[in-house]
Amino acid sequence: MLYHVYQMQDDLIAPFRQFASASMQWTAALSGQTTASPPGHFMAAMELLSRFKLTHTRPPFDIPSVRVGNRVVPVVERVALRLPFGDLLHFSKDVDVPQPRILIVAPLSGHFSTLLRGTVETMLPDHDVYITDWTNARDVPLSAGRFGVDDHVDYLIRFFEAIGPGAHTLAVCQPCVQTLVAVAVMSAAENPATPRSMTLMAGPIDPRQSPTSVNELAVKKSLSWFESSVITSVPSRFEGRGRRVYPGFVQLTAFMAMNMQRHQAAHRKLYALLSANELAEAAKIKEFYDEYFAVLDLAEEFYIETIDRVFQRAELANGQWKHHGVPIDTSRVRRTALLTVEGGRDDICGLGQTTAAHDLCSSLRPHLKRHHLQANAGHYGVFNGKRWEREVYPVVRNFILALE
Repeated sequence: MLYHVYQMQDDLIAPFRQFASASMQWTAALSGQTTASPPGHFMAAMELLSRFKLTHTRPPFDIPSVRVGNRVVPVVERVALRLPFGDLLHFSKDVDVPQPRILIVAPLSGHFSTLLRGTVETMLPDHDVYITDWTNARDVPLSAGRFGVDDHVDYLIRFFEAIGPGAHTLAVCQPCVQTLVAVAVMSAAENPATPRSMTLMAGPIDPRQSPTSVNELAVKKSLSWFESSVITSVPSRFEGRGRRVYPGFVQLTAFMAMNMQRHQAAHRKLYALLSANELAEAAKIKEFYDEYFAVLDLAEEFYIETIDRVFQRAELANGQWKHHGVPIDTSRVRRTALLTVEGGRDDICGLGQTTAAHDLCSSLRPHLKRHHLQANAGHYGVFNGKRWEREVYPVVRNFILALE
């Protein structure tokens, strides 16, 4: 019912957005300008109204080229492996010297993989980059079956095998847990495609350490509460009709509630910039929210199992994780070097939650372990923005390079 109410509200608001867009076009035509240069407060208000919406399809990465050494090389996106709930996306380049291959494991937490566009763009000059490109669960037909936490791990293993031996991986936020599990499973099986290194960034390996409001919410409610309060069925108009999902719009609402004043201030600033015709600065804010308001639904089983196994029972940290019923032993990780990264101002994944991976990987020799604390960074600053580019990424790059 929740999804149907949301869709009904969106349908009711749609005519107002259309009116705002038409008003911008009419006003621009009468004033002899284009909608790219809106004059005054009216046009600014109309643009904000026209943008009052969520999107449910992945925005483009839009990385046509990167500079490698002394030349600019084209970047071509291609799907290296297509699966129902997610693709292995490859950013292919024609370079003279082979580069370290790396799989970026994007979060599956309500946003598309393009949330890591800045991460990808920063790594592309020095690496052969792949990324997990998760599919919106509302677009996956019921005939494709279920997608739980164990299936997520299976997908990662298949992606590593498609990339081949000698690759590296970098996981951001929530999938740090499944990435470590996948590496442990592959290490125990002596899988030749086991990654050479794994970088775990701001992920809840042990969510009991320095718990944040996100952790507290996950543990103070029962699973039955989550099932009855935030899980709903996909409406019949979509390909995944009837699939039970945790809607992306619910996750976005929760994220925004954590920093509502900041989002309100950003939109007041956007209105002021548009009114003053300062379009270059306004474009930066619009670009961020175009991505932020693109939401992705999660399969019910994946969401509920994540709440249960990752947060409430902390199975990995407790040594109780089972993959398809088989206990996994993280001490079997002996050859995959480990780098953990945390942000000192992270209000989503607290200090110590990611470094817990070092204790779990107890068989790794000291020279194969490293931790980096970015003291002045919040959650997103760990993997995106200037601090990521200037301070965190050089640590990641040098860590990977030392293992090549």
